[in-house]
Amino acid sequence: MRWKRTMQLLDVHCEGEIGKVAIGGVPKIPGATTADKLAWLNSDPKGQELRRFLCLEPRGNPIGSVNLLLPPSDPAADAAFIILQPDQAHASSGSNSICVTTALLESGLVEMQEPETIVVLETAAGLVRAKATCRDGRCERVELTMVPSFVHALDVPLETRWGQIKLDISYGGVFYALVDVGQIGLKIDRANAAALVEAGMELKRAVNAAFPVVHPEIPAVSGVAYVMFRDRDEDGAVRTCTTMWPGRADRSPCGTGNSANLATLHARGKAKVGDVFTSRSIIGSEFQVGLKDVTEIAGKLAIIPTISGRGFTFGLQTVALDPFDPLGNGFALTDVWGPSAGDILG
Repeated sequence: MRWKRTMQLLDVHCEGEIGKVAIGGVPKIPGATTADKLAWLNSDPKGQELRRFLCLEPRGNPIGSVNLLLPPSDPAADAAFIILQPDQAHASSGSNSICVTTALLESGLVEMQEPETIVVLETAAGLVRAKATCRDGRCERVELTMVPSFVHALDVPLETRWGQIKLDISYGGVFYALVDVGQIGLKIDRANAAALVEAGMELKRAVNAAFPVVHPEIPAVSGVAYVMFRDRDEDGAVRTCTTMWPGRADRSPCGTGNSANLATLHARGKAKVGDVFTSRSIIGSEFQVGLKDVTEIAGKLAIIPTISGRGFTFGLQTVALDPFDPLGNGFALTDVWGPSAGDILG
């Protein structure tokens, strides 16, 4: 074969959300830390080229992420990873952490111990501790101890086409704008997915224009990455819909989003250490979300959340770049990717 580049991807999903894991052929990413590597991927043309190679057509699609496995810089970590999505590289993700843990154990890259294996993951947002329940060579369930999560601002007013709404800006590994879905006249339901993501993309642009945010200790983590709509089901479960560029709904309940939301519940006195609740996605899949402890980040009250869910492998593929392929840099069209595809992809 005359391929210029090849990479091996293990297909994994977590509660419906695809998180492919690059287990072979990952190039060396410049940077002393994972946060440095995240910044390089989002700023250097070669980093953006790698993201486009994996996430755009003809090799990629709008749904899901590709996780780059990297050597950790922290000796306490078993592996490091960065999440690539069509818009940019991201610092942290609960569903992708579960996908990566499942991939590491079921591929044998990290030795599986039964009935339980501890895997420490290094992300650009910090260390995530994964406790995997294992049986008969399979990773059955993963409980994550997430990075410290904190509230940036509660009840922030924003003028929109729905009138003035209030939202919370909170951090759970990336920054979120959290919106009670009734304010835009919708419910979190499969039938409303298109309307929810259209609203989410609109609100994300407005929030980032009005309220710039930067992590107080990690400058590479800045800006509201996602808008997450929230509601309550009749049984008390938190119903979520995280909206993602270029206009799609997270199929999982969203680990970093629920971490950010848990920080707002704690700040309002509605959650305490030891509490565990169910979070349900737009397709009905579930995470168990717990409040493990409280801490501080740069003098700001923060919490330590836990997220528990399941990952499943479903395939293995090699992606390649033919040096003569005129579409090697990837492309996106609005027929599949939605109107936002034109914003930065051309």
